[in-house]
Amino acid sequence: MKLYIIVGSVREGRTALKIAKWLHSEIENYDFSTVQTEIVDLKEWDLPIFAGANPPLTGIYDQPKQQAWADKIAQGDAFIFISPEYNHGYSPALKNALDYLGKEWAGKPAAYVSYGGTNGSRSIDQIRQVATQLGLIDSNAVVEIRDIFARNRTEQFEPNEFDNKAVKAAFDKLVQYVSA
Repeated sequence: MKLYIIVGSVREGRTALKIAKWLHSEIENYDFSTVQTEIVDLKEWDLPIFAGANPPLTGIYDQPKQQAWADKIAQGDAFIFISPEYNHGYSPALKNALDYLGKEWAGKPAAYVSYGGTNGSRSIDQIRQVATQLGLIDSNAVVEIRDIFARNRTEQFEPNEFDNKAVKAAFDKLVQYVSA
């Protein structure tokens, strides 16, 4: 199973990258020999705002980075999306990355990690709506990180026991869906 941890924030000093590194490390500690995890950083992909002539659901990719992004996502078997909560919604960079493609997302399970004013719950609600429309399978795996502002003062994310348990539960759900 190839599991992509998608960093849905592109801001300087972003917490999402710290969380992605923690998730990657935590999942690798589970010692599943059949699972490969990879951090996919949207800042590195630098996808311009989608402005293609063809809707992505047609499968006609006419934007410069669109086919490369499609090839990358097609290789993934499951996804963990990380996004801060911005104004009761999720990151515009993540929305753009989701909207770039069509069929490459379909039939693959997704989990969601968020943080912010309401622990990220409202951003997860919105991501799930879009992901479901794109055909991603909602694994009901959600990690809402509480007290992010108090625990984000160092170079590394500082998880607590609840975060670690939530990630393990989310990971187990993803593995179940991929194995089914």
